[in-house]
Amino acid sequence: MDSLWAPWRKEYVQKAMNDQDKDACVLCAAPNKEDLKKALVLYKSQYNYIVMNLYPYNMGHIMIVPYRHINSLDLLSEKERNEHYMLVVRAVTILRKQYECQGFNIGMNIGRSGGAGIEEHIHTHVVPRWNGDANFMPVIGCTKVMSETLFNAYDTLKKHFKE
Repeated sequence: MDSLWAPWRKEYVQKAMNDQDKDACVLCAAPNKEDLKKALVLYKSQYNYIVMNLYPYNMGHIMIVPYRHINSLDLLSEKERNEHYMLVVRAVTILRKQYECQGFNIGMNIGRSGGAGIEEHIHTHVVPRWNGDANFMPVIGCTKVMSETLFNAYDTLKKHFKE
């Protein structure tokens, strides 16, 4: 079996862990920021919110996050869980419409051994995919090519979440 390595990801995860105050959670803080655009928060619902990933794997990489600071999927209430997955469906619909993506990676990394960068607060990643979007640039050049800035993507997506 071939392995694809992304060693630059380790630096991001370590920096995120070291930059956080032990009692602070970036996912708890984001929806409470005064400037939601700067925090990349696209949409706030009753139990969950949608935020763009600051370090996206692909353009349009967003996350659905419960407001409650919990580290396990089974701790979500039925209302939180139902809304969470309704927002995943809404996100997929909007991303498909806006970016004409051909597929998605959707998932959660739960716990450190499960690959979670922020293991104390669960969240679902929705990553748009296109045929041929994995190429030599990340593998050989340690560079991911994004066709749009985060804040331009925010403006583009925000209008869809207002509907």
